[in-house]
Amino acid sequence: MRLATIRTADGTRVVRVDADRAVETGHTDLVDLLREDGWRASAASAAGPAHDVSGLDYAPLVLGPEKVICVGLNYRTHILEMGRELPEHPTLFAKYARSLVGAYDDVVLPPESAAMDWEAELGVVVGAPLRRATPEAARAAIAGYTVVNDVTARDWQYRTLQWLQGKTFEATTPVGPWLVTAEGTDEPAYPLSCEVDGERVQSADTGDLVFGPADLLAYLSTIVTLMPGDLIATGTPGGVGHARKPARYLADGATLTTRIDGIGECVNRCVLDKSAGANR
Repeated sequence: MRLATIRTADGTRVVRVDADRAVETGHTDLVDLLREDGWRASAASAAGPAHDVSGLDYAPLVLGPEKVICVGLNYRTHILEMGRELPEHPTLFAKYARSLVGAYDDVVLPPESAAMDWEAELGVVVGAPLRRATPEAARAAIAGYTVVNDVTARDWQYRTLQWLQGKTFEATTPVGPWLVTAEGTDEPAYPLSCEVDGERVQSADTGDLVFGPADLLAYLSTIVTLMPGDLIATGTPGGVGHARKPARYLADGATLTTRIDGIGECVNRCVLDKSAGANR
């Protein structure tokens, strides 16, 4: 089952996306649906107003997540090829909700940064409260998966040892277009890729994650209660622009395509924020 948040003339609406139509569930934010007991059955049986799928305007998948938590250094092959040892614990940082944009919205390049980089990632959305959960309980609490690109201002990220300032510039992080619900107990492996202006720059398989979705949720739930609608970005593989020689970054007018086979894709135009009144 695919669930999305779309923009309509009457505001945002949560929809079940079928083959040829999108049916409203009666909610304005996916968080509100996921907080209900029996949300899967409710979404599956929804019979609200319908929309043609070809004309959908996708908002960020989750409009009001309580938390957006991200993971760094989490692809086994990339870590080993860089000559590093596999980490014992996940590397964690956060984003704020204002950094999120929809699957086909513009990614806004801040004029204050000259080093905006791409990071294709598997997103995991929490579907039930979790506190000090076992991996088994965490796996059962996964609502589903989505596509994320953790677009990063590298020059701001490495100003200090803390990464937050480079990770949460406003309107830089595509999420969507929909949530593909987790229907079983296994964690499927998905081919993941990123393209810039049609050139493939990242390619990996989510089965190569050091810390998989269930292990991540269990670990995070030890620190803080995870709530329905929380978004977890699980890390990016090799191929980022900052690691290239010479380094390569996103430019005004570039097209960023983030794809996870079996889930979906985000296609975003990169646009310099000229409203800030600064020169890039």
